[in-house]
Amino acid sequence: MSHQPERAATAAKAPQAIRRPLDARAVGLMIGFCLVIGLQQVAIKSVADVISPLAQIGIRSLIAVLVIAAIARFRGIALWVPEQFGPGLVIGVGYTLEFAFVALGLNYTYASHMSVFLYTAPVFAAIGLHLFVAGEQLGPRHWAGVVIAFAGLVIALAPSAHVSSRVLLGDGLGVAAGASWAGTTIALRSSSLSEAPPLRTIAYQLVVASVLLLPTAAALGDLDSIHMTALAWASLSFQSVIVSVAALLVWFWLLRRYLASRLGVFAFLSPIFGVGFGVILMGDPISLNFAFGGLAILAGLLLVNSRGRRRIMPRNPA
Repeated sequence: MSHQPERAATAAKAPQAIRRPLDARAVGLMIGFCLVIGLQQVAIKSVADVISPLAQIGIRSLIAVLVIAAIARFRGIALWVPEQFGPGLVIGVGYTLEFAFVALGLNYTYASHMSVFLYTAPVFAAIGLHLFVAGEQLGPRHWAGVVIAFAGLVIALAPSAHVSSRVLLGDGLGVAAGASWAGTTIALRSSSLSEAPPLRTIAYQLVVASVLLLPTAAALGDLDSIHMTALAWASLSFQSVIVSVAALLVWFWLLRRYLASRLGVFAFLSPIFGVGFGVILMGDPISLNFAFGGLAILAGLLLVNSRGRRRIMPRNPA
């Protein structure tokens, strides 16, 4: 245990690997990653009647942080660094708000809608990074992407005869989740955790989420109403191990070996897969305004994340 900080420091001083274009293995891993991330909203929504979304997020965070702690111990990575407790708390609160909004929103809206509105995060992050982080300024093309994305947001959220006020409330909470995700990205980029080992960053987020969300779920009576079915066990296992741990480790492994610009474009498959899974598995309806607005949002995101500036895809896309 005494060698953990030393090994962590040695790893930090190691020369960066040269990033390369995507090969067949990277493409396969990215498609699998996007499938997993696109499926997570459906996994939460599918068992919401037997375990509330808020309780799901709290429980999965607790399970995942135990797995992360075991991996970190095995690899000799120090997770709890006192001088990074402050930044860790900030990004943990941002992560918690993101998934609290997701959990609350899924009580009202469709999984397909949540998949798209959550991915407004890069647009909000681009604006925040432009304002607060040197070297992250937007050019004309990127501002055009911001405008297109927000126009799509207005169209997608426009009242419709086929969309109830409950669905619009859930959609608004999805946008709030995206804004919270963006705030986490900005806080991370502005703190010492931007260069920390990924396991440490993930651990801070999961610890704060479990500490805040589990008592909240208990106070709301959500833990008392849990009815664990086979599907609920499968969903929680998928969310805890595959989404919160395995998928993120694959993402960080790819970021260390391949060009972030190529990976960023592939990452936009996640909301597309999310909509597809919502329609196929949950029977989610697709209104015309949501379809047109969603396409505009994705087009704007591609412009915001286009060449000519550093990519702003959040480090934690789950």
